[in-house]
Amino acid sequence: MGIGPSTKETTLHHFRDPLVRTVAPDPDIDFQGIIVVGTPQDNYLKNLVGVRVSKMLESMRTNGAIVSADGWGNSDVDFMNTMSEIDDKGISVVGMKFIGKQAGFVVENELTKFVVDINKSAEGIETTVVGENNLSQLDAQKALGLLKLKMRHDGQVSQ
Repeated sequence: MGIGPSTKETTLHHFRDPLVRTVAPDPDIDFQGIIVVGTPQDNYLKNLVGVRVSKMLESMRTNGAIVSADGWGNSDVDFMNTMSEIDDKGISVVGMKFIGKQAGFVVENELTKFVVDINKSAEGIETTVVGENNLSQLDAQKALGLLKLKMRHDGQVSQ
């Protein structure tokens, strides 16, 4: 299943990314950057994406990460695998993606409960309004707050 019009982001949205604008200036966070990866078709490569991202974060001595995805369906495989691989390295991780009232995740694990839903439509469905279900400032604040709580729970920050 492809990504619909309401979950697509405009160029301006990328230049003013709410997640970067929320996380980067936060005094409690040492913002290290953004890792962009694709969604391969092959299952071996889907798993490889998660392994490589987790190793990159581990090598950067990262304590926490926010993983976002702009698709659903088969892309849930690499999304949840990436979150699992990061968690397996002892790095606190939360996710962000459009969930809405769709059938749920194609795959789930213990980290599914740490995913912030960026759905905005009252019906909980993808709409035909471009940008309606984009990641917003409030979504970014929710994810950052959840990450801080998870990092504290996981012992990644001094209390």
